[in-house]
Amino acid sequence: MFIMHRKMTVKEGFADQMVEQFNKPGIIEEQEGFIDIIAMTSKPRKGEETVIALVRWESEEKWKQWEKSDAHIAGHKAKRGQAKPDHIIDQEVTFYTVQAVKEARN
Repeated sequence: MFIMHRKMTVKEGFADQMVEQFNKPGIIEEQEGFIDIIAMTSKPRKGEETVIALVRWESEEKWKQWEKSDAHIAGHKAKRGQAKPDHIIDQEVTFYTVQAVKEARN
């Protein structure tokens, strides 16, 4: 499994709006190898909130296929030139390859 971890720091009061963006239907759900998106928030702290999105893929290769796809590129081109929303303070992306998974015993 391959995971894209996106950490977004937003102004207090905007976390739910960011989570909603991840809940909207989109073309990513139709991509081969896409597993899911998990969006999480933390409690507000001193005027800001943190939103974490984990985008899970079957493999790094499947993620790369998505990144290079016409649909993904077209989505970025459509947003080119638009200013970053004022409510986003910071954003960082990290990628992980899952090495082990422990599941609950039934």
